Amino acid sequence: MAEQVMAGRPSGALRRALVPFALAQFICSFAGSNMNVMINDISKDLHTTVQGVQIAITIFLLVMAALMIPGGKLTDRYGRKRCLTAGLVVYGIGALMSAVAPGLGVLILGNSILEGVGTALLIPPVYILTTLLFTEVTSRARAFGAISAMGGIGAAAGPLIGGFITSAFSWRASFVLQALIIAVIVVLSRRWVRDPLPPDPTRPFDVGGAVLSALGLILVVTGILAADDNLWLMSGLLAGGALVLTWFFVSMRAKERAGREALLSMALFRNRTSNLGLVTQHVQWLMLMGVSFTVSAYLQVVRGYNAVETGLIFTATTAGLLVSSLAAERFAKRRAPRTVIVAGFVVTIAGIVTGLFLVNGTSGVWAFVPGLVLIGLGLGAMLTPSVNIVQSSFGDDLQGDISGLSRSVSNLGSSVGAALAGTVLVAGLTATPERSYALAMVVVAAAGLIGLVAAAMLPRGRLSVAAAGGDGN
Repeated sequence: MAEQVMAGRPSGALRRALVPFALAQFICSFAGSNMNVMINDISKDLHTTVQGVQIAITIFLLVMAALMIPGGKLTDRYGRKRCLTAGLVVYGIGALMSAVAPGLGVLILGNSILEGVGTALLIPPVYILTTLLFTEVTSRARAFGAISAMGGIGAAAGPLIGGFITSAFSWRASFVLQALIIAVIVVLSRRWVRDPLPPDPTRPFDVGGAVLSALGLILVVTGILAADDNLWLMSGLLAGGALVLTWFFVSMRAKERAGREALLSMALFRNRTSNLGLVTQHVQWLMLMGVSFTVSAYLQVVRGYNAVETGLIFTATTAGLLVSSLAAERFAKRRAPRTVIVAGFVVTIAGIVTGLFLVNGTSGVWAFVPGLVLIGLGLGAMLTPSVNIVQSSFGDDLQGDISGLSRSVSNLGSSVGAALAGTVLVAGLTATPERSYALAMVVVAAAGLIGLVAAAMLPRGRLSVAAAGGDGN
């Protein structure tokens, strides 16, 4: 590409385009975690419960996951930059609505629904445009590193920033901040972002596939949320979700064989490396959001900490994630992606185990810090290589598909993490808080072991220009 220069260093124009991309990923990840420290404040102000706030958080994450695949596909028809702008506008409206919400219902409409829909429209274009604009392997790795790092930092720093804002002003001010940052991103993207490929307005859109994929994911996560209320309901929802998702994949295969447009190309699932990378992505975000919700709820409801105190404790995770994210490029030069991802899972699981032992052994606040630092270090190290492995497994023709699928899998991990760990914690929070906290963290660590196994099965070599789907210029 003409705008790229030697040694993988992108031009000034491309570096400027990274700014709105990274900010967009930051604010969406921030939105998924900053409410964790507002649980008490929101529940009191809106006259709801901890479970009510958990449901709002989970619905936001679920809407993102359910609509990310259709959102990625729409970029081919309407254009990546146009979808990015539309998503930002919808998100901004949702943030403003949340800021003035008089009750839980309006908060769910603004935050969970509109912000979720906006995120599903704006995030796929971020990753598609990054892949299309950064065609050289090293520069693409740097670009994904910057975006993934900002996403991880947004999720990890969300509790700290949200805590300060809530304590200094109100939880509502956090949504005003989101709207202001969205406005900045709109201005920057209009100036600095270009779409290298023209849209194809004649390209058909698979509405039936979009409905099936969204419905299947909603049923699965709703089933997890129902675990503490009714096991029969949970089983029915999970079984229904599995059946709908099976129907979805069967219909995708049938449409492809008939030569019709399918929501997802089945070629995405025939790439072993990409499949394993998707599993690691899913588990990474499950662990991040699972730990964030569990620790935040425990500190506020059981230990009685306020929003800013809870956020300050999470500075440990933010610091660890920031350090390892900044070192991601150095890791990529010296080690294969598989090695970095495996090490990341080992360190993250070690952080959870460390936290369990220290927190159960003392009532001091500093007992949380070592484990949270290790969790941040581990997650920060592996977020970038996982994204790069998946995104670079396919050429330009499938970037809309793989970007939507990749972001859907990651956000599904976030929603499952918040739902699974949150359900285990909330179920016994009042009766046996220490036991419920430990059990929720053990569930997150067990998920980490699944991610570790998937990471160990990744190829040992490094990414090549051919695998990246670019031209190597």
